[in-house]
Amino acid sequence: MVLTKEGVREIRSQLGKLPLFDASVADAKKEVDAEITVGIEVPVPKDYSGGYTHERHKKNFLIMQKAGVLYQILGEEKYAVYVRDMLMAYAKLYPTLPLHPQTRSYARGKLFWQALNDSNWLVYVSQAYDCVYDFITPSDRAILERDLFKPFADFISIGSPQFFNRVHNHSTWGNVAVGMIGLVMQDNELVDRALNGLENDGLPEGMKDSDGGLIRKPGQKTGFLANVDEPFSPDGYYTEGPYYQRYAMYPFMVFAESLQNVRPDLKIFDHKNGILIKAVYALLNLTNSDGEFFPLNDGQKGMSYYSRELVSAVDIAYLYGGKDPSLLSIAEKQGRVELDNSGMAVALGVKNNLQKPFEKKSIDLSDGPEGKDGGVAIIRNKTDGNELTLVMKYASQGLSHGHYDKLSFSYYQNNKEILQDYGLARFVNIEQKGGGNYLKENTTWAKQTIAHNTIIQNETSHFGADFETGNQFSSKKYLYDVTNPKVQIISATENNAYPGTSIHRTMALIQDEGFEKPYLLDIIQLNSKTANQYDLPFYYFGQIMSANFAYEKSKTLEPFGKSFGYQHLWKEGSAVLNTANAKVSWMNEGSFYTLTSVTKPNDELYFVRTGANDPNFNLRRDPGIVFRKKNAQKATFVSVLETHGSYSTVSEFAKNAYSTIESVELVYEDANYISVAIKTKPGVTSLFILATKNNKATQKHRLEINKKTYNWVGPYYKTTIK
Repeated sequence: MVLTKEGVREIRSQLGKLPLFDASVADAKKEVDAEITVGIEVPVPKDYSGGYTHERHKKNFLIMQKAGVLYQILGEEKYAVYVRDMLMAYAKLYPTLPLHPQTRSYARGKLFWQALNDSNWLVYVSQAYDCVYDFITPSDRAILERDLFKPFADFISIGSPQFFNRVHNHSTWGNVAVGMIGLVMQDNELVDRALNGLENDGLPEGMKDSDGGLIRKPGQKTGFLANVDEPFSPDGYYTEGPYYQRYAMYPFMVFAESLQNVRPDLKIFDHKNGILIKAVYALLNLTNSDGEFFPLNDGQKGMSYYSRELVSAVDIAYLYGGKDPSLLSIAEKQGRVELDNSGMAVALGVKNNLQKPFEKKSIDLSDGPEGKDGGVAIIRNKTDGNELTLVMKYASQGLSHGHYDKLSFSYYQNNKEILQDYGLARFVNIEQKGGGNYLKENTTWAKQTIAHNTIIQNETSHFGADFETGNQFSSKKYLYDVTNPKVQIISATENNAYPGTSIHRTMALIQDEGFEKPYLLDIIQLNSKTANQYDLPFYYFGQIMSANFAYEKSKTLEPFGKSFGYQHLWKEGSAVLNTANAKVSWMNEGSFYTLTSVTKPNDELYFVRTGANDPNFNLRRDPGIVFRKKNAQKATFVSVLETHGSYSTVSEFAKNAYSTIESVELVYEDANYISVAIKTKPGVTSLFILATKNNKATQKHRLEINKKTYNWVGPYYKTTIK
């Protein structure tokens, strides 16, 4: 499947000649040899993620896969013996196993607490079995296939249709597990089941999983091909978000590689206009300067393209996607390759110095199978070795791992979060924290709208935090324009998060005269049929330096609200604003940041911090600033965020620690236009005008502001007034 006979011959001929491949072989050999010394253990399952039995079975499948390829590459029988003996031990154990004793999952496994992990096991073990297939005697193969592999494949498919027959990363793993063992056993029925799903699953429409995610919808297609067609947009964005796209890319790519080798007639890498290769590029673009994925939806911070899934994906994309030399630069950073034909191709390219830099530029990734369900815009500005990155999410719900965060954003300086997306509330594979599974705070906090940098109406999450409602809608792009590197814009609308309320958010990363670094302009326009309270949070990191308004620090901590995530925020301070601008500055990791916001009399500001109603310390204690407008039918939030200066703890010297901005003013707003003036302390004013109803690039505009007429073509205009 993954290793072809011709590929093995070529790999053996290159051993000792390709440093990257040789190092990967050495690492695998060291790890597998240590496990062979320890001996074979297949304990009776009992634990959640992070527990001993869970981690032992997980290590077994990872080690078996490596042992199998080492046998093919090095020809040493001890690796084949180890795989055979381990498989025979599992063949003895498996028929005795009931469902896993932990009952939390909607689809329990047998080796693991959920069928998802059982599928992980079979995806990797299928490769091991493939590698030692000819070494194992026909009689032992018959035992393995009768007592282990066929029952295993049937259990995670026919026996778990609610897991197998859906569109989700879970079912992708299940489909691929059944398909790969089917390829090894040359069982066409299993391969067809994997590709197309179960024909009759008996599942009722509207059935949900334990996270509230929809399992079955009317007319739902199933199987591996459906999981390629539906979650991916034409740009390669996976609707669940980059964290789960990373997780699913291993089965997607390794099965595609196997199909390419065994069933080339399917032309799987051409499917949906080459979407699997595009998906690898999308994932690489969904990272910060250190290669860490943006934690959209349920995503653990720190997960990056150094993960084993992306090592595999990059290698396979290189070999089967035209040998793009820019992928070699990523592989070189990863420092290891897959021990297969794709890894050898990458190692050969690196040895021959074919690599070119992978340039991450501003990009707009659509969401939805046809690219019509919103998207994620990434705007980057690189100046003087400094990279500022805006990530604005205007996508669909994102299935069961989605958050209620329409038009939310996060903001980075190089690898540092300036304004964060919280990500998930889970300590993955740490048994002490809920068995390594999702914590209840993931639902009560992390998914809620107040946990994100976006608008909340009447202290209620978007769609009332109802999955079925949220799953029907996506935000709509109004404008994405990065043709001018000094003024890059994303603008999108949301008309369904709150019935009767329209939200239009425009964000621009602007490199302007008089500013040390580009600044971020944020404009939110709200129009509702009723008067409401609107909250806009900004979740920052670091220490408050100063504020230009009087505020009262709370003497006793009280929750900020009662529900929809508000109950998890401590109210640390508050202010009633009576200035034209509210200015807050903070410092984090040697850089200064200043947020200047347009305010009206009696607007309110709150200093908040996560951690309220959190008896088990499951949440990080992160700070935030919340702007509030009360009893407003129409409301406009305008803010400018500056990145400036530096501080050295060694020299104890602060440079450019103060804001450059004298004032920010909303100078014009009607049904068709909005204009913001940003005046610097030296007296230079930048004027930004947006046509909010006509986004045509060829449209001519004429607008009078403060007795001065402005003429321009296109949806926006930016000028400097001295």
